[in-house]
Amino acid sequence: MTPARLSPLFLLLLAGAAEAGGSGTPADAPRWDAPHRGNPVLPGYFADPSIVHDGGRWYIFATIDPWGDDRLGLWTSDNGRDWRFSTPEWPTKQAATGPTSGGAKVWAPSVVKAANGRWYMYVSVGSEVWVGTAPSPAGPWRDAHGGRPLIARDFAPQYHMIDAEAFVDRDGSAYLYWGSGLNWVNGHCFAVRLKPDMVSFDGEPRDVTPAHYFEGPFMVRVGDRYALTYSDGNTTKDTYKVRYAIGDTPLGPFREAANSPILQTDASRDVISPGHHAVFRSEDRSYILYHRQALPWPQGGDAVLRQVAVDPLTLRPDGSIATVTPSHGGAVQGWAPARHAGLRWTSPTPGGNAAVDDNYATLWRGAALVADLGRRQPVHRSEVRPEFANRAYRFGVEASDDGRVWRALAPVAERQGSPIAISHPASARYLRLVSPDTDAALWEWVIE
Repeated sequence: MTPARLSPLFLLLLAGAAEAGGSGTPADAPRWDAPHRGNPVLPGYFADPSIVHDGGRWYIFATIDPWGDDRLGLWTSDNGRDWRFSTPEWPTKQAATGPTSGGAKVWAPSVVKAANGRWYMYVSVGSEVWVGTAPSPAGPWRDAHGGRPLIARDFAPQYHMIDAEAFVDRDGSAYLYWGSGLNWVNGHCFAVRLKPDMVSFDGEPRDVTPAHYFEGPFMVRVGDRYALTYSDGNTTKDTYKVRYAIGDTPLGPFREAANSPILQTDASRDVISPGHHAVFRSEDRSYILYHRQALPWPQGGDAVLRQVAVDPLTLRPDGSIATVTPSHGGAVQGWAPARHAGLRWTSPTPGGNAAVDDNYATLWRGAALVADLGRRQPVHRSEVRPEFANRAYRFGVEASDDGRVWRALAPVAERQGSPIAISHPASARYLRLVSPDTDAALWEWVIE
């Protein structure tokens, strides 16, 4: 068969489509795997984020994917771009479990500062809501309700008693919102005013469920009105989205806004199932922090792997919220424009440059990754951001001057965290990160 000849005009149109991103990608939307992307914000799989700023430091509390862990994930940063992982001492599945909590793990935190100056965390453990308190977001966190759930599973057993979110109004009064559905249908939202102690209800809880509500409520004060934002759809598919409804009081009634939903799947931008969000301010701008499916999607298998992203949010004086354009940029005023500086290097290892592209959406996986520093020069340490921050990996570092003969700098040893710091003072042109673990993978490798 003679191959068809492509016309110059067709070739020109094809080239233009490639420059625009191809596959229907908008021209203003950089590819998700391009270098230097601000989204995802965190190196790993996390969901249901809650963000606060205190003492010059940012804190993001989040569910550890897939589907929670025995502890929460806590990320801290002084510049909004370089994040360090830890796990708060409370809650734990062991310490916050009651007779009706069920087997599900720790997930969906909400952290706020109360009028009394203390910090409070409302968190789902199993199918219940627990509450803890601390003098600062850094802790130490302790149970605040006598070792029992604030909202037990049997409060309304036909619904899911999870996803509690606290809201502190301008006058210091506090409110709590919670509730989801079962089997991805019939979500209900409950709300109650809290007493000044932040652990007692001031009145009976109300059912304030707006139209198309499923889970993940988050209250936003917009001028003199109240916007109850929430998630709808199924987070395991491509139907998850953020909607909102407006009320005149924190307890409603709430009427879904005409332009709801405001954040949803945009396959042309490779953004799948954004939702379960938090709204925050940095300097003079508002932002929405949310989780979405990890890329490339679908992942395959049974695990649901989500990552945390951020985009600007516009709150209008009339109480409405503008539609959000999801991005892979994620620039936030007051946050550093670039992550983790280090020595410049490229990799002769296939796919290895994914570990030096300043993008937490791209992952390198393998047994050995070679870094070419371009010339022989002093090296002091490495920082490795592994795929799962809460799992242990075995890493070692080797050096070479010609890329053929290698010498050990740091022996293979079990390490955990993100970033993992490995000291290896030496002088070399090439470094090689090695691991005997078949599942070793990393987001970034910074060499200093």
